[in-house]
Amino acid sequence: MAKEKAHFWYTVNGRMLLAAWKRPEFKFGLFVFIFLLLLSIFLPMLSEVSATKIAVRDRFMPPVVMEGGSAKHLFGTDQLGRDLLLRSLIGLQNALLIGVLSVLGMFIVGAIVGIVSGYRGGWMDTILMRITDAQMSIPVVILAITILGVSRPTPYSVILVLVLAGWPTYARVIRSAALSESKKEYVRAAKIIGASNTRIMARHIAPNILPPVAFIGVLDIARMMIFEAIFGFIGIGIQPPTPTFGNILADGTKYLINAWWITVIPGLFLFAALLSLNFIGNALEKARNDVLGGHH
Repeated sequence: MAKEKAHFWYTVNGRMLLAAWKRPEFKFGLFVFIFLLLLSIFLPMLSEVSATKIAVRDRFMPPVVMEGGSAKHLFGTDQLGRDLLLRSLIGLQNALLIGVLSVLGMFIVGAIVGIVSGYRGGWMDTILMRITDAQMSIPVVILAITILGVSRPTPYSVILVLVLAGWPTYARVIRSAALSESKKEYVRAAKIIGASNTRIMARHIAPNILPPVAFIGVLDIARMMIFEAIFGFIGIGIQPPTPTFGNILADGTKYLINAWWITVIPGLFLFAALLSLNFIGNALEKARNDVLGGHH
């Protein structure tokens, strides 16, 4: 029965992806995201221009389409003569890395807490949910200032903050699903044949409830990228000279009138990445609702 149940879910997950693929916004978002991802990976590697080397002679160079622009710096340079295209792409690399790893960590911690809480119930459920409620009551920025403000922030410390802030949401959603699954026949059958609680949670419940939740995590990647940019903007994110969207935008605000491109160019890259992820996530969420709605 458990194998049939798992096969049903694998089939449903495949149908969810197929239903999402049929949506134009999913294809558009996926195309834009893959294009930006490949560009951010390969262009900094292949370019002869440095994203961090200071070139005073090239400072405040406008985009190539404006007077005074150069083909060497297609999107212009910043106040220190650094190429904005490369800095924006490296910022995108850092934002995506932090976004993906943060959501992965949130999902893992939330899945463990949610499944154990929903399946075991009783005093364990009460304790875990009170811890979850307490964690949810702490604003992300306050948590970030508390942790990142006492030492030099690194990508790992930023990821830690985002995981600590985000896992309770996944824990609550997964707990509800685990609570429902724990009462079904295939779980009772597993108990009758002598399966341990750990095996039931890992081999039977988890594969049935986690994949649909994981799909929706795409939207959280975009949200974590925004938080990473906010941390950098207020000075508690990854520190210069490593380019991030936040510290590039923070620097650019000082030159908005005379060198608007320092802020606009990285802002456009961030906007394009977030838009593509939102298109993908919304299409997956709609496909999930359509497919699962037909099986109730």
